[in-house]
Amino acid sequence: MSSLEEKGGLPVTPEKEAAPQFTHSGDAINTHRETEDFWTRNGLNLKSFQRRGDSASVESLDRTMKTRHLHMIAIGGSIGAGFFVGSGKALATGGPATLLIDFSIIGIMMFNTVYALGELAVMFPVSGGFYTYSTRFIDPSWGFAMGWNYVMQWAVVLPLELTVCGITIQYWTKEINVAVWITVFLVAIVFVNVFGTLGYAEEEFWSSILKLGATVVFMVIAVVLVCGGGPEGSAYDEYSGGKLWQDPGAFANGFRGFCSVFVTAAFSFSGTELVGLAAAEARNPVKSLPGAIKQVFWRITLFYILGLTFIGLLIRHDDDRLLGGDNPYINVDASPFVLVGLDAKLYGYDSFMNVIILVSVLSIGVSSVYGGSRTLTALSQQGYAPKIFSYIDRSGRPLMSVLFICAFGPLAYVNLSTSGVVVFDWLLALSGLAALFTWGSICLAHIRFRKAWARQGHTLDEIPFKAAGGVYGSYLGLILIVLVLLAQLFVAICPVDGGFNDAEGFFKSYLALPVVIVFWIGGFFWKRTGWLRTDQIDVDSGRRELPWDEINEYRAKLAQMPAWRRVLYTLFV
Repeated sequence: MSSLEEKGGLPVTPEKEAAPQFTHSGDAINTHRETEDFWTRNGLNLKSFQRRGDSASVESLDRTMKTRHLHMIAIGGSIGAGFFVGSGKALATGGPATLLIDFSIIGIMMFNTVYALGELAVMFPVSGGFYTYSTRFIDPSWGFAMGWNYVMQWAVVLPLELTVCGITIQYWTKEINVAVWITVFLVAIVFVNVFGTLGYAEEEFWSSILKLGATVVFMVIAVVLVCGGGPEGSAYDEYSGGKLWQDPGAFANGFRGFCSVFVTAAFSFSGTELVGLAAAEARNPVKSLPGAIKQVFWRITLFYILGLTFIGLLIRHDDDRLLGGDNPYINVDASPFVLVGLDAKLYGYDSFMNVIILVSVLSIGVSSVYGGSRTLTALSQQGYAPKIFSYIDRSGRPLMSVLFICAFGPLAYVNLSTSGVVVFDWLLALSGLAALFTWGSICLAHIRFRKAWARQGHTLDEIPFKAAGGVYGSYLGLILIVLVLLAQLFVAICPVDGGFNDAEGFFKSYLALPVVIVFWIGGFFWKRTGWLRTDQIDVDSGRRELPWDEINEYRAKLAQMPAWRRVLYTLFV
């Protein structure tokens, strides 16, 4: 056990021999940014595309994200096609009770995962954090696998979301080829990313406000409709309550249906972890990140759980429209949010919800470029990807990484061919479960960090922002992730339709696992490293300089509060 020293008011341990260096140089980066002119800072001239002199470090990325950006990314950033459209397939497959239970289980998992991520991100402000935490606290080879898994997850989500954009426009007009709309939205996503971190942050802020506002409007309308306040002659002109939970029933397709909805729920929550990735590019993550992390609770409970409860009360799970043709992920006609407006005879509401779906899907497309490019840059700068992806320009954009992710966008055009649905099934197979491995790695990294932290003589008081459930919350999150993976394995072998799957059906349901294993083996042969022992884990280098006077003042204020207020402030404020 190492001895403690005092340095600048922050307890640190002596540097270990041959410890990997994780540096933090935010102040230097902000100073560098201020020396550039307006057009260069914001990526609006040719000079901005030149290499930044300090781009050998991932800390060269832009740091213009504000507290309001982080809060809205946390509460509404990843609400997209999975929630608005994919929930229809989930309802048809498992019924309203399964929809509610499975999304609640994933919500509990995400609550603990995001809090664990928040604790690590406040302590160690590293862009591409999911990958670097796995490398630092678990196993460098596994970190390699998680980094590339996350990059590929977002690389395949981009063409998926572009296709949903094109199909959404067809709700109003089918005279223009989908390829035209795919091109328009791909250009729009590239345009937003020209403005780098600030472009992503502002787009997420305003689109999140729109998505959350629309969801609140839907829930208000849903309360009225459930109580029988719909227009005369509509499906909701008399009180229905929980009638649909009795006929056609709360569950569908038995245990197989229950297990199969998990992957839809996981797809819907994908991107929740982006708040931790974005924190590394915030001006003051120590102040802004904890508050943003706490917003995740409201998104899970208020928007996902409550919103889907109303869906189960208003739409029959045996409604043929929920099947949405060949692929309900890319068919907005299958969105239960749209169907509610049609059945209620609320003319224009279906178009309103489709506009929201369009904005949501475009938002996820922008997020895919952001999340994938930042992780790829971190991989490159740690030697796990070609060095060309280390290129960061003068406005703080990881230029080559952004171009690499955007290059996957044209895959959306394959939907125009007769075999397009088959290709998209495989893309969904790659992206559906990929997030679960990322979330499991975050929980495991937090568990390993806490163990090494205690082993090396540190106390919990030295951690400025602690996960609400502590290490037990991470254990719970990890256990739930393993159970969900096992449930999906069962569905991959025994599909909802009955019988047993063939090889193609199995891999369409479980392709993410062999892909991760291949990356893990590749990482081992690349770096020749294995599982880190507790005494090998470095918990000191690269730690953020913290304002302990402010932190201790807040803790003293918290200690004087009544118990109920302490819980309120700890979890929600």
